[in-house]
Amino acid sequence: MKLSTYLTFDGQAREAFTFYQQVLGGTLEMMTFAQAPNPEQFPAEHRERIMHVSLNLGDYALMASNTLPGDNCGGPYEGIKGVSITLSPTSVAEGERLFDGLAVGGKVVMPLEKTFWAERFGMLTDRFGVSWMVNCEQR
Repeated sequence: MKLSTYLTFDGQAREAFTFYQQVLGGTLEMMTFAQAPNPEQFPAEHRERIMHVSLNLGDYALMASNTLPGDNCGGPYEGIKGVSITLSPTSVAEGERLFDGLAVGGKVVMPLEKTFWAERFGMLTDRFGVSWMVNCEQR
């Protein structure tokens, strides 16, 4: 079985995933609602929103889409809540690079520092409202 993370944005998926590719690397695959077999079924003003995006990082994929009017379970979009994406880099230097990159324009919740369980651990919310943890395990 393969487990993947799927995020939902309110119009920022393209910008977020372009940013994530710059920080994390990987290959990006993106499709708009306009590229669907029947694009006319979607509101014209939203057809350039992302229907599906995948950032492929080896055996792992981070995926997302943008919302459309009325597809938010009957309510307004409220952001991504109650979840953090955890990165476990193989070195402290790589952990620092990832943390600093993702923190640009965001908010550091816990600085990247040594803890009793890790060489470095830190938490942040990026500028798109996605929560991240960077955990550099002890050797």
